[in-house]
Amino acid sequence: MAPNYLNRLLDQLNELKGRFGSRESRTIERLLVRLARQKIEDLEVLIRFHEILLFLCAYPQGARVRQLAEIQLRSFSKRIEALSEADADLSAFDDPEISGIAGTAVVDTFTFYIVRWLLKRHPNQIAFDWDWFNDENRLAETWPRFMPLLDEDGFVEANVPYQEWLRAAKGRTKELPWLFQRFELLAKSDREKAELYNSQNLFVSWTPSYRATRTGMRLPVNARNVFYHREPLIQRREISLRDELKKPAPVLKRLSRHEGEKILDLAREASTLRYRELYGFTHGDPARVLKVNIGRGVDIFVMGVPPDKRLPLRAYHAAMIFKNGVPVGYFEGLSIFERMESGFNLYYTFRDGETAWLYAHTLHIFHHLLGVSVFTLDPYQIGYENEEGIESGAFWFYRKLGFRPTQPEVMKLVVNEEKKIRARAGYRTSAARLRKLSASPMVFESEERNSGDWDRFQLRNIGLAVQRQMATTYDGDANRFRTEAVNELSRALNVRAQVWPNRARSALFDFAAAMSLVDLKKWSDVEKTALAKVIRAKSAMDESSYLKSMQKHRRLRKELIRLGS
Repeated sequence: MAPNYLNRLLDQLNELKGRFGSRESRTIERLLVRLARQKIEDLEVLIRFHEILLFLCAYPQGARVRQLAEIQLRSFSKRIEALSEADADLSAFDDPEISGIAGTAVVDTFTFYIVRWLLKRHPNQIAFDWDWFNDENRLAETWPRFMPLLDEDGFVEANVPYQEWLRAAKGRTKELPWLFQRFELLAKSDREKAELYNSQNLFVSWTPSYRATRTGMRLPVNARNVFYHREPLIQRREISLRDELKKPAPVLKRLSRHEGEKILDLAREASTLRYRELYGFTHGDPARVLKVNIGRGVDIFVMGVPPDKRLPLRAYHAAMIFKNGVPVGYFEGLSIFERMESGFNLYYTFRDGETAWLYAHTLHIFHHLLGVSVFTLDPYQIGYENEEGIESGAFWFYRKLGFRPTQPEVMKLVVNEEKKIRARAGYRTSAARLRKLSASPMVFESEERNSGDWDRFQLRNIGLAVQRQMATTYDGDANRFRTEAVNELSRALNVRAQVWPNRARSALFDFAAAMSLVDLKKWSDVEKTALAKVIRAKSAMDESSYLKSMQKHRRLRKELIRLGS
């Protein structure tokens, strides 16, 4: 069928997907039935059809619309297969916004932890992809430890047939599991194994089964709990972030470890398909997954990381967002005291789907769970060196929710731009001006007290100051620096590090580096005792207790803001 005719049908479908009523619903049903009969040979048209179908599954007008969309999605692998047999160029599927459609593969240098998970979860669907590999020199340094006499070839010969060596060594085992197990058996820590494996830059191809693709991935949802849209979607102008945060605390349900692992598997699949790896999904703690139903068919799952994967100073949390069982986006929060650096991504397919409402509810959950009340945005999130952010108007999305730039010179530009918008009907900020507006971090403060305290803060500043101190005092010797810093902090707090549990001792080591920049002699005994409590809380089963202990320590807050600013 001609692409122009199909695009006209899709134009109608795309316009109607955001309109709700019995007449619109019936028209959508007729369009879906008509499109089901069409042979689609144009790749761009097929991709467009796929994304509209996914949107209709997440935001359906009725049960029949959702059923027809699901039926069409289940046939997509056959459509892809037909294109492949016709020698069509399928490279468009490599785009992270498109990848993961049923019938296609994703190929990447997945990290050690993701390959380990794929081997456990999807062992028959992954393999090395040697067509992409182009850095064989890396193998000469590592593979000889697994393959006797490979040094004879690797160190002196050109064009070493590494695949042939691997095929000879693996026996009847498949290449990927055999080689990966060699790394697993090394007498090294997980972190060292990961560092060594990742240095190989080995490309892995994953061809997921239907239920693990973007096309078919679903959280099981009882048919009675599906939310059907009868009225227009909630717009940004209808959302007051400040009012949302004042609402009562949401109901949080802790999942069983088994249920938590299932959610983490879905989150890992959703990210890996899109060539993303989120720290909180890769290393999420299945015993600490919380579920919140916020209504309108939306479930948000919040997860932390286990003590051995914690960041040194910030608390880490992530969230996965499902709409009527369809994964539509994710959130990442990095918190210290009452401040959270927030990263929010609604997948491209669903950008028209009540984004502001979802974002406000996600912040509402973390506000009550962790006590955070200041939310910051990295410039990249709003468009700095990120053309997608510029094209989507990310800056104005956050600005209209109440965020402000932290750099005074950028704030002046914003005020002038807002005057132009009010004075000129139809005025739009140019891309060049948006790039200037996105050069500053942004902040939202739900409380007026202590406004501006975090404007110049960057945790990186503390880390860089520690490096300078180490270079000056210990000639760059990290081991000496760490040892002395721990001894000094232990004496100041009157604690014996050697009797602390391993997890708490690790937190003490991290804090010691930062606190080496602080003169604790001026602190009271009460303040020192409270600091010891904060440090021990870092290794507790849930980092919310760590943040709440921090939020009570005014002296520590003042010192770290000073160092980070």
